[in-house]
Amino acid sequence: MCTSCKPRPVFTGKVAAGIIEQDGKYLIAQRAKKDSYENCWEFPGGKQEEGETLEECLARELYEELHINATIGNHVCSWPFEYNGRSMELIAFKVISYEGTIECKEHKEIRWVPIEELPKYTFPEADIIILESLKKLV
Repeated sequence: MCTSCKPRPVFTGKVAAGIIEQDGKYLIAQRAKKDSYENCWEFPGGKQEEGETLEECLARELYEELHINATIGNHVCSWPFEYNGRSMELIAFKVISYEGTIECKEHKEIRWVPIEELPKYTFPEADIIILESLKKLV
């Protein structure tokens, strides 16, 4: 038996992330201390619940995290990743517009950052594909 091989993690879910752009800057959020990857930055969003489309998931998560009603646009990119021994998939969507004033409800901090400054921030590995995709869109 191969002792160097690890069992493949079981797929356990999907995570939707929102790309929110305004005046040439992108909204990123710093994870709270209670979260894994604490203090890392991410594109806001969260885990899909049973019975939700990914777009519904993202709209719900953006309301819960930022208190905005978002209109979800096109799929930008997808990326499989492993997290705590589970296999997940991150799916990013462009946010076309939103209503309401953004509030930092669940993150340590939020910032609007120009694309050229995004690489200065520390992101979890799964979010790196979003950064690469953004470079291609601009």
